[in-house]
Amino acid sequence: MRLSSLSPLLKPFASLLLLLGTAQFIHADDSYDAEGDRRAKSAGSSLIGQPAPAAKLTTLDGKQIDLAQLYGKKPVYLKFWATWCVPCRQQMPGFEAIQQKFGDQIEVIAVNTGFSDDADSIRAYRKDLGLTMPIAIDDGTLATALNLRVTPQHVLIGRDGRIMHVGHLDNQELHTALQQAVAEGKQPVAKAADATAAATFAVGDKVSDLGIPLLDGSKLDFAAAKKPRAIVFFAPWCESYLVESRPQTAKACQYVREEADKLMSTEQGKTIDWVGVSSGLWVSAADLLDYQKTTKSSLPLALNDDDSLFRAFGVRDIPSVVLLDSQSRVTHIIGPKDTNLADAVNSLK
Repeated sequence: MRLSSLSPLLKPFASLLLLLGTAQFIHADDSYDAEGDRRAKSAGSSLIGQPAPAAKLTTLDGKQIDLAQLYGKKPVYLKFWATWCVPCRQQMPGFEAIQQKFGDQIEVIAVNTGFSDDADSIRAYRKDLGLTMPIAIDDGTLATALNLRVTPQHVLIGRDGRIMHVGHLDNQELHTALQQAVAEGKQPVAKAADATAAATFAVGDKVSDLGIPLLDGSKLDFAAAKKPRAIVFFAPWCESYLVESRPQTAKACQYVREEADKLMSTEQGKTIDWVGVSSGLWVSAADLLDYQKTTKSSLPLALNDDDSLFRAFGVRDIPSVVLLDSQSRVTHIIGPKDTNLADAVNSLK
């Protein structure tokens, strides 16, 4: 398919679609894989040589995995992925082959991002692909500690508990790192870095110490609100990339965008401060600007690189909308399947 034949909404994300490997772009050249690897390496460069996080994971089968207890005993290979991610599926046979080859020497763990995913979908995916490695669902804590920016993202931790490789590709560099990790002898073990789950605001809580810069350069302080606020959590690729793998989610993202624009023009909507907060997963500021230009949305936008605001409100699915009253108290947390956005907005004071 030529880029000129794409719908207007898809055009700004043509490179992203190529990066993520949609069916229309099976023959994308290696430059897009390289861009994914560049993003992963850029985010992970500061982690190389640093102590790995002391996170605890629970597998789909209920088994507890304490990463800190593994350090010093064997290397740990974490692969972040999602069921809706096409290159993740493309890499899974190779990932399973790594499990079969190194499973006794390396702790291989498939870490689902938990971002717009659920346990039932993950179990079905595991059965479909015949995966045998432990699978855990992250709550965002591990992703934050390891600077997750793309899917898939590989993180290899040496026997000494230090991070030795971060990347996006299943390539020779990864396999060389795996061999090196296995060959390493016993070494002093680094003290694991803290990876405590962040506290979240629930309905009724007053928001404090939260802010984010907007694309226009201004700073939004959630605690300083003098009028109600609506926070729309989304990702600009949701409406396009998820059309095939998560059609209902794609429709929900479009609905919330259009509904927000409509509500912003009403008398009640004009009394509310609106902001769209994008996940940092596969998103740059340039992507957001393109999205804003293409959709012609009037919603002010902000890029949440590390998804810290998502975690602050316990948002794991897109689209979601969090409403705050004029006292900065959370009144509603509206998920993708909810259809009461207009009623909730009209009830804000």
